[in-house]
Amino acid sequence: MGASTPLNLRVPRFTREVLEDDLNEGYWLEAPDIDGDTRPDLVGHGLYLGELYWYQNPGWQKRLVADGFHMPIGAHYGDISGNGFPDIVVCYELYGARGRIDDPDPDGGKIDWIENTGKFDSETRWKRHFIGRHTAMHRMRLGHFTQTRRPELMALPTVGAHHVHALVPVVLFSPNNDPRQPWDKRIIDDAHYRMIHGVEIQKNPLPGSEHLDSILLASEEGVTWLHYDEPQQRFTTTHIGDGEHERFDATGFKGSGDVGAGRIGDDPHAYVVATEPFHGNTVAAYVKERPGTPVAEASWRRIVLDVFGDPNELGEGPSHQIVCADFDNDGDDEFLVALRGPYPWQGVFYYKCLDVEAGVFAKWRVSSDSAARIAIGDFNGDGRLDFATIAYKVDKYFLAEDAKLCLFRNDIEEAAVRP
Repeated sequence: MGASTPLNLRVPRFTREVLEDDLNEGYWLEAPDIDGDTRPDLVGHGLYLGELYWYQNPGWQKRLVADGFHMPIGAHYGDISGNGFPDIVVCYELYGARGRIDDPDPDGGKIDWIENTGKFDSETRWKRHFIGRHTAMHRMRLGHFTQTRRPELMALPTVGAHHVHALVPVVLFSPNNDPRQPWDKRIIDDAHYRMIHGVEIQKNPLPGSEHLDSILLASEEGVTWLHYDEPQQRFTTTHIGDGEHERFDATGFKGSGDVGAGRIGDDPHAYVVATEPFHGNTVAAYVKERPGTPVAEASWRRIVLDVFGDPNELGEGPSHQIVCADFDNDGDDEFLVALRGPYPWQGVFYYKCLDVEAGVFAKWRVSSDSAARIAIGDFNGDGRLDFATIAYKVDKYFLAEDAKLCLFRNDIEEAAVRP
C-alpha cells in the first residue's frame, strides 16, 4: 500500500540560517518553548565546557542556563515545577580520565533538573536540583509512563559499569511530593539490555494504555518498544528487530544506535527506522508484514535503506540520530538522519516513504553541516515543521570542522489542490 507516489511527491526544500558558528564544542540540542510565547526556542550544549545555553526565538539571543557541569551528555525537558514553563533535565559525569565508553565514571551518571522560573534575566543562572544517579547515565526521557499525575523520568545508562558490553538497567525516577528533593529510583529491567544508545518517547501503543507514554530503545539487542500495560500494572516489551550484526567481529558493535517511529495514514506506528549499530553507518527500516497491525501483534521485516561509508579505526560510522515527523503536511511522516561526518557522510538526509509495505523510500540531502542532534519545531509559525542541528564536536570521538548551530526553515511547497 503506497504512502506516496511520484505524481504527488514534493521535493523537500529548506532554507539554512546559521545561528552560531565556530562552536568550541557541540553535542546536544532540544527545542522547548522556554519562555512560553508559543514559539519553540533551542537549548544546546557540548561535553566539556560544562555550560548549557538557550537561544531565544525570535532573534536567537544566546542566554546561559547553568554551568559547572562535568561532562553533560543527554538532556530533555518538561514542566516539573508545575508553573507552566518547561524545565530542563540533564545527566552528567559520564566518563573517567580516558574519556570514552570503556571508562565510565564509577561515581558519575548524575542527573539534575534545572528550574525555569519564568524570569529570563540573562545574568541569572537557573537553580539545579539533584534527581539521582546511575553509572554511565546517557539518555533520558521525561514523560508519563505509569500514571499522569506527575512527570516521571525514564533514564538509560549506555554501558555497564565494569565492561562496555555488560548488562545495563532501565531506570525510572519518580518525584515525591517535593520534586526539588531527590527522586525515588526504580529499576524496571536489569537483565535484557546492553549498550543502549538511542531512546525516543512515543505514545503508548497498547490498548487501554494509550494515554501513557512509552519508549523505543536502540541497543545491542536491536530495537525494542518498552511500554507499561496499565490493566496488568506492569511493563511489557515488543521486540521490533535485531539490528545490524554483520560487522561485529570487525567493529565490536552490533544491534541499533538510534530509533524513531513514523505514521502512515491512520497507522501512527506504520514503520520503525533505525541507525545501526552504535555510531553506525547503516540506516534500516522495519515494516509490518501486514500493514495496520497493532504494534504488539505485528511481525516486522528489516530492510536496509543505506550504508554510509565504512567504519573508521574505532569501528564507528557517521550516524548519530534519526527522527520522524510530517514535514510536508500530507499526513504521513518522513524521517531525517543526522550524520556527524566526515564529508560526504555528513549532514542531514531526508527520507520519504513511497510504499510502506515494500519498504521503499526516496532520499534527499537537505544539509551538509555536521549534525550530532536534530531538534524539530515550527520555529516561524507558518504551520510547517522546521529543524535545527548542532555539530558533533566531541574529543576522542569526532571533531567536526567549521562546527555550527544551524536552523533550516521549511520551504516545501503546499500540496496542489486538485479539481
